[in-house]
Order: sequence, then C-alpha cells, then structure tokens
Amino acid sequence: MLENAGLFLGGLLLLIFGADWLVRGASKLAFKLGISPLVVGLTVVAFGTSAPELAINIQSSLGGQPDLALGNVVGSNIFNVLFILGLSALITPLLVDKQLIRLDVPLMLAASLAVYLFALDGNLSTLEGGLLFGSMLFYLIFIIRQSRHENQVNDSQESSQPSPLSSKLDLLPFQLLLILVGLAALVLGSRWLVEGAVAFARHFGVSELIIGLTIVAAGTSMPEVATSIMAALKGERDIAVGNVVGSNIFNLLSVLGLTSLLVPGGIPISTAALGFDLPVMVVVAFATLPIFFTGQIIDRWEGGIFLFYYIAYTLYLIMDATSHDLVPLFGTTMLYFVTPLTLITLYLLFHREKRRSKGR
Repeated sequence: MLENAGLFLGGLLLLIFGADWLVRGASKLAFKLGISPLVVGLTVVAFGTSAPELAINIQSSLGGQPDLALGNVVGSNIFNVLFILGLSALITPLLVDKQLIRLDVPLMLAASLAVYLFALDGNLSTLEGGLLFGSMLFYLIFIIRQSRHENQVNDSQESSQPSPLSSKLDLLPFQLLLILVGLAALVLGSRWLVEGAVAFARHFGVSELIIGLTIVAAGTSMPEVATSIMAALKGERDIAVGNVVGSNIFNLLSVLGLTSLLVPGGIPISTAALGFDLPVMVVVAFATLPIFFTGQIIDRWEGGIFLFYYIAYTLYLIMDATSHDLVPLFGTTMLYFVTPLTLITLYLLFHREKRRSKGR
C-alpha cells in the first residue's frame, strides 16, 4: 500500500510540475507569435494543462484499462466546469468573452454530444476518433489564424516602437528546455499515477471507472485548477474561462480522438459510463448555456451552484460504489427536486437578462 501511495503521489506531483513547466515555456512562445490572451488560454494553456489527460489515456488504454481512460476524460470535463469554474467564480466574477459565446462554447457542446452519440454503440472506433481529432486540427488552425489577423490589424494602428525583445530571445533556449522537461515529466508521471490508481482500485474493490472519474480526473485537472485560480486572482479572467472551455474541447476532440486512433479497435464504452457518466457530462456542458449567456458574466452565486453540483455528483459516485442505502433517495432528490429547481432559476434569470438587454 505504501509503495502504491508513493507511486500515485509521485506521479501526481510530476504531472502538476510537468504541466506547469510545459505551460510556462509554451506560453512564452505563443505570445511571441502574436496570439491573444484568450486564444492562449484556449490553446497553449488549455492544451498544456490537459496534457496529463492525454498521457494517462494513452498509457492506460495501451495497458488494458479502457474504463480508466474514458473515466479520466469524462470526469475531468465535469470537474473542469463544475469545480474549477465554480471556484474561480467564487474568487471573482468571471467575464465571458464574446468569442467564447460565438464559437468555443457551442463547439464544446457539439463535441460533448458527438462523443455521446459515437459511444452509443458501445465503442469509440478508430474512424470516429479520426473525425474528432481532425475537428481539433481544423479548430486550432481557425482560431490561431483569426487571432493573428486581429492582432495584425491592431498592430497596424499603433506606432511601431522598438520593444525589449532581447531578454525574451535570450531566454528562448530555456523555454524550449522547459517544454521538453515538462513533456518528460508528464509521460513519467502519467505512468506512475495510472499504476498507483489501478492498484488502489483493485485493493479496495472499486471499479477503474470510478477511480478514473474521481481521483485520476481530479488529479490530472490540478494544473487547470492552479492555472484558472491564479488567472482569476491576477485578473486574467479571459484565461481563467478560456482554460476550462479549451481544456474540455481538447479532452473530447484530441485526447479521446487520439487515444481511439492509437489503440487497436478503439475505446470500448462500458454500460455504466453510457448509462450515467456520459449523459452527466453532456448535461453539465449544456447547463453552462444560461450562465454563459446571462450578461456574459459568471457571478459568485452561479459559481456556488456549480460547486454544489460537483460535490453532489462526487457523493453519488462514492455512495453508488459502496452500495449505500441512501443512493435511491439521493438520486431521486437530485433528479426530481434540486435539478429542476436550478434549471427553472437559470431559465428565469436568462429571460430577465434578455429583457434587460432589449430595454437598453
């Protein structure tokens, strides 16, 4: 047990530090290319912090733990929206950029629904993985070209003055080294984390799907937690929101897509994931709609709702895994009372904001 705990904690630390080094190095390069902070949050920061999910998925799928791979992505996406956005919004109300509303949030919803539809036959095939990964490449090319075009227009309106780039250029080898070391730490950390998590699951009789949905998902999302909270504290609210949305898009299109391409026969989908966890992921994605569209601000109380639902979701998973007597009552209460009440509240707020915007 001590050896397994050491493997798990060591892998988690390597993942966190590796993602941090990767983001630091890659962010410097991205800014030098003239990409906006929002796009940096949607791409470099989001993809860097989601690299642990990719490393763990490939490692666990090739090692014969497909439930751990699927649970990692599904759990991470639920964790990103409910926990990270919720906690960040409690720290400071988050501004939602218009580009997120026009493009990135709808893409996150479409990707969530597409993965669910692909999984209905019990398998995420190589062809479906190729479609997901191809969509990711198209999305990347589009937003980077759009951002560089907008920045070129802005730069042409400003007087050209010499900028102190020499110090950044001097640090270029160091930034490249950070990226390489970060990637190496992610690969090694993912191996240790998967080995420790699988050993824990077998020892306690807990399914690999539950471990992936909770411990591994939260562990691999720690870079997103640190990034979004730090961005919120520093007032970089575009990066805080963009990081979560971008990470979810990356998890669905790139992590699941690439894993399906690399694993022979694709990723098998368990009936438990298809019957509960994947629908929850889709519902959570669509639950962001009224919040993202009400005045383009995620208020503190809305962040509190997100956090409440993540705690309730985790409690349900734990009670269900331990066959607790209160599972039916808890599920019925959430399904027929708490969830409809929340949806009605958000619906009324959405229409109130809509009337306000018309009256302006």
